[in-house]
Amino acid sequence: MSNRVDYAKASPAGYKAFGGVYVHLQNSGLPKDLIYLVYLRASQINGCAYCIDMHSSDLLKLGVAVEKLVLVPVWRGAGDVFSNRERIALAWTETVTNVAETGVPDADYEAAAAAFSDKELVDLTYAISLMNVFNRLSIAFRTPPAAAARASHAA
Repeated sequence: MSNRVDYAKASPAGYKAFGGVYVHLQNSGLPKDLIYLVYLRASQINGCAYCIDMHSSDLLKLGVAVEKLVLVPVWRGAGDVFSNRERIALAWTETVTNVAETGVPDADYEAAAAAFSDKELVDLTYAISLMNVFNRLSIAFRTPPAAAARASHAA
């Protein structure tokens, strides 16, 4: 698979604008591992290999166990591997990412609003939305995962 367009180079101002949201989230007060967990789950739902590779690596660098990472797609059946806030954030990620199908039900909102302050919930939703943007860009323009480059160099 070859990259169709390097979207960051083709439209640097647009890329920089989304980068501003990323910087905001890094300074938002939300735990970085929670942000990257949300990025990973949205990327899994959307099937973005580039983003799954990137955010799995980010989580590993933060010290998140491999055993936890492999359970993200099936977090509902993973018992106490995920904290209550992580489970609520993952559920919120799923309902917001699949908005056309879910309509974001009141029950999902109420669960998220009970676990997060208004600011935290808005920032969490910014994180989900930002990742959905990057997933769509990376899939549309066929951005290859870093693992593909590493594999081709090893071959």
